[in-house]
Amino acid sequence: MAEELSNFSQLKLQNWIVKQCHSIGVKRPTPIQANCIPKILEGKTCIGAAKTGSGKTLAFALPIVQKLYEDPYGIYALVLTPIRELAFQIADQFAILGKPMNMRTCVVVGGMDMVEQGRQLSKVPHVVVATPGRLVDHLEGCDTFTLSRIKFLVIDEADRLLGGLFDDQIKRIFSVLPKTRQSIYFSATMTDTLQTLKKLVAEDAFFYEDIGPSEAVTVAGLTQQYMLCPAYVKDAYLVELLRIFISENDQGTVMIFTNTCKNCQLLSITLNEVGMDNVALHAMIPQAQRLAALNRFKSNRVKILIATDVASRGLDIPNVQLIINHNVPRIPKEYVHRVGRTARAGRQGRAVTLVTPYDLKLLLAIEELIKTKLTECKVNDKEVAEIFTEVSVTKSEAYMKLDATDFFEKKMINLKKKWILEGLDPEEQEYQYLNKKKIEAKKNKTKIKRLKSDKKIRKLDSSVGKSKNT
Repeated sequence: MAEELSNFSQLKLQNWIVKQCHSIGVKRPTPIQANCIPKILEGKTCIGAAKTGSGKTLAFALPIVQKLYEDPYGIYALVLTPIRELAFQIADQFAILGKPMNMRTCVVVGGMDMVEQGRQLSKVPHVVVATPGRLVDHLEGCDTFTLSRIKFLVIDEADRLLGGLFDDQIKRIFSVLPKTRQSIYFSATMTDTLQTLKKLVAEDAFFYEDIGPSEAVTVAGLTQQYMLCPAYVKDAYLVELLRIFISENDQGTVMIFTNTCKNCQLLSITLNEVGMDNVALHAMIPQAQRLAALNRFKSNRVKILIATDVASRGLDIPNVQLIINHNVPRIPKEYVHRVGRTARAGRQGRAVTLVTPYDLKLLLAIEELIKTKLTECKVNDKEVAEIFTEVSVTKSEAYMKLDATDFFEKKMINLKKKWILEGLDPEEQEYQYLNKKKIEAKKNKTKIKRLKSDKKIRKLDSSVGKSKNT
């Protein structure tokens, strides 16, 4: 374990790289940087696990930039990551660090122009940052570049990339990589997959983990709370929580995590309709729009970002003050990634999870993992009751607006692909799905009429009450 260091010069980094770190406001190495950078410079395979916000990207980017400076040629490093937005973020950090040496980077992710990506790859950039699926598309579709001479392979968010979901793509990529390369595996959580990996890599490989068995998995500066609410009133509690936060923090930013693309989009429309300006980020939004939404949030032009778990890993968004979990994650470690978007780099942060009576087991599983008991966050139930009808009507109308767009057409395309892969008849499945949707639509129309009628009755009762008092 390296002792605490006061500056990057002590890590045997060249002066110009230290100056680049200072230029982006990074003056002191974090523990994972202090421990891993010297070992990577020595040429060792490295497996590292550290809490979110601990500076893992710089821990592998800095030594790679220095080694590239010593021997600049071809595609020198390949970085694999499961999330498109994270790929752009990593590439940006490489570009900033390598600016004095005119480092060329290339981002290869889905949702962007493949022809343009192929053109950039043919120019032989120094660093390629990619998601596995799109990189495999290029490997199988063109021969204008090669990965046979890379010196570094970085697997970022290794617990997810090596967890089974990307096995076919990873095998295909590994088949074209040189056997003599330096490999780096980083993750926010040390999973069974990474424990197995430790047994398979070279004997002189370096292992670093700053999450001891008795330590909390989340950072110390994070206040973690839960809000108990009935499932059917959850959105009203969310709006009241946001209203209180905004009134107390006019410059504060909020990330709201939800479980599906549909719920993410519905929540975004609903909050916009009740006067809470926000942007949405999920897999069914075109990549260019996803990046634009993220940039609006990062630049503080919009204070609220609603996202699925595509935004839960690795994204470094400064000064997010509040994380709200609209649903309790079914996998406890996903909670760790979500709340890791706040309280980064020594800052303070807060996370509130909306919990229904059906979610208590999931909450206990999270508390067991993070070794921390969440405290209760309360709001005024009377205030929630006042806005319940308005929020419910607005969300039902949002569903109808969403139905009028091509959102469900895109979803249907994705569903058909899934059904085909599962060996099901796509036409039969589509028929059943559309029938189910028609029934839901009728229920929604009936619900809107009932809620609007209740709203009118409440207003009438209120006006009668006032006239009696006068």
